[in-house]
Amino acid sequence: MKPKTILSKVKTRTPSILGSEDFSKYAILLPLIEKEGDIHILFEIRSHKLRRQPGEICFPGGRIDAQDKSERDTALRETTEELGIKREDIFDVFPLDYIVSPFGMMVYTYAGFIDPAVQFKPNPPEVDSLFTVPLAFFLEIKPKIYRINFDVQPEESFPYNLIAGGENYNWRTRTLDEYFYIYEDKVIWGLTARILSHFVEIIR
Repeated sequence: MKPKTILSKVKTRTPSILGSEDFSKYAILLPLIEKEGDIHILFEIRSHKLRRQPGEICFPGGRIDAQDKSERDTALRETTEELGIKREDIFDVFPLDYIVSPFGMMVYTYAGFIDPAVQFKPNPPEVDSLFTVPLAFFLEIKPKIYRINFDVQPEESFPYNLIAGGENYNWRTRTLDEYFYIYEDKVIWGLTARILSHFVEIIR
Protein backbone atom coordinates (compact mmCIF):
# COMPACT_ATOMS: atom_id res chain seq x y z
CA MET A 1 0.00 0.00 0.00
CA LYS A 2 1.36 3.42 -0.96
CA PRO A 3 1.62 6.39 1.45
CA LYS A 4 -0.84 8.39 -0.67
CA THR A 5 -3.42 5.62 -0.31
CA ILE A 6 -3.03 5.58 3.46
CA LEU A 7 -3.25 9.37 3.71
CA SER A 8 -6.37 9.49 1.54
CA LYS A 9 -8.13 7.23 4.02
CA VAL A 10 -7.07 8.92 7.27
CA LYS A 11 -6.56 12.64 6.67
CA THR A 12 -10.24 13.59 6.60
CA ARG A 13 -11.60 11.34 9.35
CA THR A 14 -12.72 12.70 12.71
CA PRO A 15 -11.44 10.75 15.76
CA SER A 16 -13.98 9.22 18.11
CA ILE A 17 -13.96 6.73 20.98
CA LEU A 18 -12.59 3.41 19.74
CA GLY A 19 -15.42 0.87 19.56
CA SER A 20 -18.11 3.46 20.23
CA GLU A 21 -20.11 2.30 17.21
CA ASP A 22 -21.02 -0.79 19.24
CA PHE A 23 -22.04 1.15 22.38
CA SER A 24 -25.65 1.67 23.44
CA LYS A 25 -26.20 5.43 23.42
CA TYR A 26 -28.55 7.35 25.70
CA ALA A 27 -29.30 10.96 26.61
CA ILE A 28 -30.81 12.35 29.81
CA LEU A 29 -31.94 15.70 31.19
CA LEU A 30 -31.36 16.90 34.73
CA PRO A 31 -34.50 19.04 35.20
CA LEU A 32 -34.37 22.25 37.24
CA ILE A 33 -37.56 23.94 38.36
CA GLU A 34 -38.29 27.01 40.49
CA LYS A 35 -40.49 26.18 43.47
CA GLU A 36 -41.45 28.43 46.37
CA GLY A 37 -38.66 30.85 45.51
CA ASP A 38 -35.94 28.19 45.39
CA ILE A 39 -34.45 26.03 42.65
CA HIS A 40 -35.39 22.35 42.92
CA ILE A 41 -34.23 19.29 41.01
CA LEU A 42 -36.97 17.10 39.60
CA PHE A 43 -36.72 13.30 39.84
CA GLU A 44 -38.77 10.42 38.50
CA ILE A 45 -39.58 7.17 40.25
CA ARG A 46 -39.60 4.51 37.55
CA SER A 47 -42.71 2.41 37.08
CA HIS A 48 -42.71 -0.75 39.17
CA LYS A 49 -43.84 -2.66 36.08
CA LEU A 50 -40.69 -1.92 34.09
CA ARG A 51 -38.39 -4.86 33.36
CA ARG A 52 -35.21 -2.90 34.05
CA GLN A 53 -34.65 -1.04 37.33
CA PRO A 54 -38.32 -0.89 38.44
CA GLY A 55 -39.06 1.59 41.22
CA GLU A 56 -35.65 3.27 41.07
CA ILE A 57 -35.10 7.03 41.06
CA CYS A 58 -33.80 8.58 37.86
CA PHE A 59 -33.81 11.57 35.53
CA PRO A 60 -35.90 11.56 32.33
CA GLY A 61 -34.05 10.16 29.35
CA GLY A 62 -33.64 7.19 27.08
CA ARG A 63 -32.01 5.58 24.09
CA ILE A 64 -31.00 7.74 21.13
CA ASP A 65 -33.20 6.99 18.11
CA ALA A 66 -32.19 7.30 14.46
CA GLN A 67 -34.71 10.12 13.91
CA ASP A 68 -33.27 12.27 16.70
CA LYS A 69 -31.29 15.19 15.28
CA SER A 70 -28.82 15.26 18.18
CA GLU A 71 -28.19 13.92 21.67
CA ARG A 72 -29.80 17.07 23.03
CA ASP A 73 -32.87 16.36 20.90
CA THR A 74 -33.09 12.88 22.44
CA ALA A 75 -32.96 14.27 25.98
CA LEU A 76 -35.73 16.75 25.24
CA ARG A 77 -37.91 14.21 23.42
CA GLU A 78 -37.64 11.68 26.22
CA THR A 79 -38.37 14.35 28.84
CA THR A 80 -41.53 15.53 27.09
CA GLU A 81 -42.74 11.95 26.62
CA GLU A 82 -42.08 10.86 30.20
CA LEU A 83 -43.30 14.01 31.96
CA GLY A 84 -46.20 14.75 29.62
CA ILE A 85 -45.08 18.29 28.84
CA LYS A 86 -44.28 20.27 25.68
CA ARG A 87 -40.89 21.09 24.18
CA GLU A 88 -41.47 24.81 24.78
CA ASP A 89 -41.89 24.10 28.54
CA ILE A 90 -38.13 23.35 28.68
CA PHE A 91 -35.60 26.17 28.29
CA ASP A 92 -31.97 27.16 28.91
CA VAL A 93 -30.71 23.63 28.25
CA PHE A 94 -26.94 23.19 28.53
CA PRO A 95 -24.61 20.16 28.23
CA LEU A 96 -22.82 18.42 31.06
CA ASP A 97 -20.03 15.87 30.59
CA TYR A 98 -20.93 12.66 28.83
CA ILE A 99 -20.28 9.27 30.40
CA VAL A 100 -18.64 6.19 28.90
CA SER A 101 -19.56 3.29 31.17
CA PRO A 102 -17.47 0.13 31.54
CA PHE A 103 -20.50 -1.81 30.32
CA GLY A 104 -20.56 -0.55 26.73
CA MET A 105 -22.89 2.40 27.23
CA MET A 106 -22.51 6.10 26.44
CA VAL A 107 -24.73 8.61 28.21
CA TYR A 108 -24.99 12.23 27.05
CA THR A 109 -26.15 14.45 29.88
CA TYR A 110 -27.83 17.85 29.91
CA ALA A 111 -29.39 20.16 32.46
CA GLY A 112 -32.20 22.60 31.81
CA PHE A 113 -35.07 24.52 33.33
CA ILE A 114 -38.74 23.59 33.23
CA ASP A 115 -41.52 26.18 33.36
CA PRO A 116 -42.78 26.15 36.98
CA ALA A 117 -46.35 26.71 35.78
CA VAL A 118 -46.42 23.49 33.76
CA GLN A 119 -48.84 20.70 34.64
CA PHE A 120 -47.05 17.35 34.61
CA LYS A 121 -48.80 14.30 33.19
CA PRO A 122 -46.33 11.44 33.81
CA ASN A 123 -46.46 8.52 31.39
CA PRO A 124 -47.72 5.57 33.55
CA PRO A 125 -45.89 2.75 31.68
CA GLU A 126 -42.58 4.47 32.43
CA VAL A 127 -43.10 6.78 35.40
CA ASP A 128 -44.70 5.90 38.74
CA SER A 129 -44.42 9.37 40.28
CA LEU A 130 -42.38 12.59 40.50
CA PHE A 131 -40.79 14.50 43.34
CA THR A 132 -38.41 17.41 43.79
CA VAL A 133 -35.48 18.12 46.11
CA PRO A 134 -34.15 21.61 46.84
CA LEU A 135 -30.84 22.21 45.06
CA ALA A 136 -29.56 23.68 48.34
CA PHE A 137 -29.68 20.18 49.88
CA PHE A 138 -27.15 18.84 47.37
CA LEU A 139 -24.95 21.92 47.73
CA GLU A 140 -24.71 21.23 51.46
CA ILE A 141 -24.55 17.42 51.52
CA LYS A 142 -21.80 15.42 49.86
CA PRO A 143 -22.67 12.00 48.46
CA LYS A 144 -21.47 8.83 50.15
CA ILE A 145 -19.26 6.83 47.79
CA TYR A 146 -18.86 3.06 47.88
CA ARG A 147 -16.38 1.14 45.73
CA ILE A 148 -17.27 -1.94 43.73
CA ASN A 149 -14.42 -4.26 42.68
CA PHE A 150 -14.73 -6.42 39.56
CA ASP A 151 -12.84 -9.71 39.26
CA VAL A 152 -11.14 -10.74 36.02
CA GLN A 153 -12.38 -14.16 34.85
CA PRO A 154 -11.12 -15.15 31.38
CA GLU A 155 -13.11 -17.84 29.59
CA GLU A 156 -11.86 -21.45 29.81
CA SER A 157 -10.36 -21.41 26.32
CA PHE A 158 -8.34 -18.22 26.93
CA PRO A 159 -4.85 -18.70 25.33
CA TYR A 160 -2.61 -18.15 28.36
CA ASN A 161 0.28 -19.68 26.41
CA LEU A 162 0.27 -16.67 24.05
CA ILE A 163 0.82 -14.00 26.70
CA ALA A 164 3.79 -13.16 28.90
CA GLY A 165 3.25 -14.57 32.38
CA GLY A 166 0.74 -17.18 31.25
CA GLU A 167 -1.76 -18.12 33.93
CA ASN A 168 0.13 -15.91 36.40
CA TYR A 169 -0.46 -12.78 34.31
CA ASN A 170 -0.99 -9.77 36.57
CA TRP A 171 -4.41 -8.58 35.45
CA ARG A 172 -5.38 -4.98 36.13
CA THR A 173 -8.64 -5.13 38.07
CA ARG A 174 -11.45 -2.65 37.48
CA THR A 175 -13.23 -0.67 40.17
CA LEU A 176 -16.39 1.42 40.05
CA ASP A 177 -17.48 4.12 42.49
CA GLU A 178 -21.19 4.15 43.30
CA TYR A 179 -22.62 7.43 44.62
CA PHE A 180 -25.49 7.66 47.13
CA TYR A 181 -27.63 10.57 48.31
CA ILE A 182 -30.30 10.02 50.98
CA TYR A 183 -33.09 12.61 51.09
CA GLU A 184 -35.85 11.87 53.61
CA ASP A 185 -37.09 8.42 52.51
CA LYS A 186 -35.63 8.66 48.99
CA VAL A 187 -32.42 6.89 47.93
CA ILE A 188 -30.77 8.48 44.91
CA TRP A 189 -27.87 6.36 43.73
CA GLY A 190 -25.97 4.93 40.78
CA LEU A 191 -25.68 6.81 37.51
CA THR A 192 -28.31 9.35 38.58
CA ALA A 193 -26.33 10.25 41.70
CA ARG A 194 -23.08 10.38 39.71
CA ILE A 195 -24.55 12.86 37.21
CA LEU A 196 -26.08 14.86 40.05
CA SER A 197 -22.73 15.08 41.84
CA HIS A 198 -21.04 16.22 38.61
CA PHE A 199 -23.64 18.97 38.12
CA VAL A 200 -23.29 20.16 41.72
CA GLU A 201 -19.51 20.40 41.40
CA ILE A 202 -19.88 22.52 38.25
CA ILE A 203 -22.14 25.10 39.90
CA ARG A 204 -20.70 25.00 43.42
